[in-house]
Amino acid sequence: MMQFQGFPSGGKVKYTAVPDVFFSAVLPHITDINELKVTLHLMAALYSRKGYPRFLRYSELKGDAVMMQGLKGSEEALQDALKKAIERGTILSLAVEKEKVSEDIYFLNDVPGRQAVDKIKSGELELAGLKAGESVPGPSEPLPDIFTLYEQNIGMLTPMIADEIRDAEKLYPESWIRDAVKEAVLHNKRNIKYISRILQNWSIEGRSDGTYQRDSKATGPDKYIKGKYGHMVRR
Repeated sequence: MMQFQGFPSGGKVKYTAVPDVFFSAVLPHITDINELKVTLHLMAALYSRKGYPRFLRYSELKGDAVMMQGLKGSEEALQDALKKAIERGTILSLAVEKEKVSEDIYFLNDVPGRQAVDKIKSGELELAGLKAGESVPGPSEPLPDIFTLYEQNIGMLTPMIADEIRDAEKLYPESWIRDAVKEAVLHNKRNIKYISRILQNWSIEGRSDGTYQRDSKATGPDKYIKGKYGHMVRR
């Protein structure tokens, strides 16, 4: 193994911005090293790209000598890694044509990326010399995962909170967790303890079309703190 000599100091080092949610909600689920390599290379290349929209052509990825070295020069490995990243929802792909030759282009699945893909497909945005075709099957507007949903609606996702959410995923249906987050937002009780107590109450008392089997007439946030476990919920 070649020994890395360490990062340079001062202004000699360039940095690439990676969304925090990548480390909490995406990285733990990636098991294929090639998918990880391609995803990180694509993020770095898009981050350094100027103009709008920011995208990469398949030919550019295939021509990236450093990345292809990490894939042992295998174009099949590149294609497989891209397919997995698209299926995961990390990146978006759109087929375009140039002089009747089809090629895929890739965007990061963030708000600017999704907006660009939609505008290109609708004809609102034109790429010089390129004609939009059909997008590669994949979630262009996926529901946010539970971790992203928490960050977007409740607050910062710390390692401890991420562990609590993972534990909740093992115990409750995903739809319950999403609904519990909605309840917390609705009643302005934005903390993981409140969400956990909602889920525990539902598991004990049952749910039917979003209502409780017991005391279904209860309304307002106090219905979660006046019950048997109310002393464990913080306002």
